[in-house]
Amino acid sequence: MVKRTLQDKLAILADAAKYDASCASSGGEKRNSKDGKGLGSSGGAGICHAYAPDGRCISLLKILMTNFCIYDCAYCVNRVSSRVERARFSVEEVVSLTVEFYRRNYIEGLFLSSGIIKSPDDTMADMVRIARTLREQENFRGYIHLKTIPDASPELLDEAGIWADRLSINVELPTEHALTALAPEKSAQQIRSAMAGVRARREAAKEPSWKGRRGRFAPAGQSTQMIVGADAAKDSDILANSSTLYASYKLSRVYYSAFSPIPDASKVLPLIRPPLQREHRLYQADWLMRFYGFDAGEIAPRSGMLDLEIDPKLAWALAHREAFPVDINRAPREALLRTPGLGTTSVKRILAARRHRALRYDDLLKIGCNLKNARPFITCPGWSPRGLTDEANLRARFAPPAEQLSLF
Repeated sequence: MVKRTLQDKLAILADAAKYDASCASSGGEKRNSKDGKGLGSSGGAGICHAYAPDGRCISLLKILMTNFCIYDCAYCVNRVSSRVERARFSVEEVVSLTVEFYRRNYIEGLFLSSGIIKSPDDTMADMVRIARTLREQENFRGYIHLKTIPDASPELLDEAGIWADRLSINVELPTEHALTALAPEKSAQQIRSAMAGVRARREAAKEPSWKGRRGRFAPAGQSTQMIVGADAAKDSDILANSSTLYASYKLSRVYYSAFSPIPDASKVLPLIRPPLQREHRLYQADWLMRFYGFDAGEIAPRSGMLDLEIDPKLAWALAHREAFPVDINRAPREALLRTPGLGTTSVKRILAARRHRALRYDDLLKIGCNLKNARPFITCPGWSPRGLTDEANLRARFAPPAEQLSLF
């Protein structure tokens, strides 16, 4: 075996980690050190790479512990039959990299995934040891996200949730049939069982003890990822699966990753990648399910595929012209949220402001509504859509010119 330097390993294993999209840092709790001696304290200065929803700035060291793997998943560049360059970090090397990167002000957290070496339990045990060493020996108080292995023992998953802020268990593909065909060594039932276990342990940790204290288990929740375009699943199948995952396992996020042809690819995979715009539309549809009250079944059209030219909210509005225009001063919150150009913040401001007086068109400008999109779908003093009601003309107004589509 070629002896590699730490820098060589970092180049290989950081590049290999790029295929995993589920590494967001939103939802991490603050761990400010009382004595000011903790590494990675959220209150520390100089963290300026990415922002969590509460305003904290978080950047992550995103690496694989190893890209050696005993599995042969057709869609994975690191599968056992692939001829990619291989490397492996030791537990001590990952700990050292994380601490040194933080000291150089590059990161505030760690996203750690891995190929399966020896066995799921051996691999998961090393990942847990990394997180435990960072917390206990290095006093690291930054964000830790562990990509867990569903086949590992429940005891290891239990310990992973104690040290990590977020756990992710990837469902990999939208349907059980596709997973069986492309990753026969993985079990959809085992993946769901592991997700259910994480949910149960998180809920148990929230229950106060007899002393009134609550436990800590993956406070930023769990997430998952689906590969889009590696199989024949339609967008409607993907969204239906996501909706079930959110409801059944209380996931924080479902991530969508457009399939990308990989080196030394399996013959069972498509030769070209799906449009990246498809991935983008799925994220928009996911947002509608999570924050706008839409059901998965009403977002995707009968064809089962989201419109690539216009966003799903606008597509729904064009298909349901009978619901518009909505009266800004009388429509309920649910109707306002379904109106193109009105986001959750705008709707909140509208509801608060109209308690005091009737809102006019100019007021909507001040509130920050996207009136370019909203105009055909609203009415209020000072504005009526009038002739802006024809679906074909509206679609032409909002769809980008053909030459712009190539940018996506």
